[in-house]
Amino acid sequence: MSRQPLRLALIEAAEQLDAAGVRNARVDAELLAAHLLGIERTRLGLTPLVDESVIDAYRVMVAKRAERIPLQYILGTAAMGNIDVEVGPGVFVPRPETELLLAWALAFLGTCDQRPPVVLDLCTGTGALALAIAQARPDAVVHAVEKEPHALAWARRNAGARQDAGDTPIHLHQGDVTDRTLLSSLEGGVDLVVANPPYIPEGAELEPEVAEHDPHTALFGGVDGLSVIKPMIGNVARWLRIGGAVGVEHDDTNGSDVAALFSARRVFGDVAEHPDLAGKPRFVVAKRIATDVEASRGGAHADSSSAGSERMES
Repeated sequence: MSRQPLRLALIEAAEQLDAAGVRNARVDAELLAAHLLGIERTRLGLTPLVDESVIDAYRVMVAKRAERIPLQYILGTAAMGNIDVEVGPGVFVPRPETELLLAWALAFLGTCDQRPPVVLDLCTGTGALALAIAQARPDAVVHAVEKEPHALAWARRNAGARQDAGDTPIHLHQGDVTDRTLLSSLEGGVDLVVANPPYIPEGAELEPEVAEHDPHTALFGGVDGLSVIKPMIGNVARWLRIGGAVGVEHDDTNGSDVAALFSARRVFGDVAEHPDLAGKPRFVVAKRIATDVEASRGGAHADSSSAGSERMES
């Protein structure tokens, strides 16, 4: 069987992907080749010649990517922190931008004096964020919530794989993060809440990889992109212990709006906006602070009257 230069195949693939409108065409071409060969992308230059059958298989993968099928669907995995999770049709593909939320979450846990810390991941999808936190902080008790049954099945699959790899198991729950009765057993006992909820405003123009493949329910948050975030904040208030923190990813048009939603509630302080690597608003963080009533009672957790008032707020 003849052998052919890999370099020429990479050039051809990058040109094909670029013509199809794929961003970072060269990077995707290299990632596909590295996956097929089972090597690191940085080692592609050490593989000058490959079998013709490999080139044929590579061209099939490139053709799929040129159809704007998500790269992660073709690879079968997506990265988050130090782990990979399985992805495929019917579940939201974790994005590199969420790595910034993960980094913030781990930094906060590094300052948290609660042992073991309790973490709650909302709208978990594949479970990537929850599982990455559990892998990095094996002492943490991590809960994750997902509404959609198909996505929850992916999360369970990934959680099982990470448990088999020796990571601390996470606790998966099916539920609606806007439900005011959800996870009442965790009220006042959570140290960290993270969320990557549906937040894209309806009608927004999206890349084909997103519009045609990510589930609609995982993407859109109503006309303003806030239909899930607004009611979710009341739940966050009752779940967090005093001194706990929350980080919520949002659409890049809604940074100040999400910050204002937290600032408007008397139980949140230290509200801050965080940009992504491109400088666009990406996620908002806040801390659970004691109300005057809670401070006077010296409680470490939200008292029932305060939690109840938060549930009544719109």
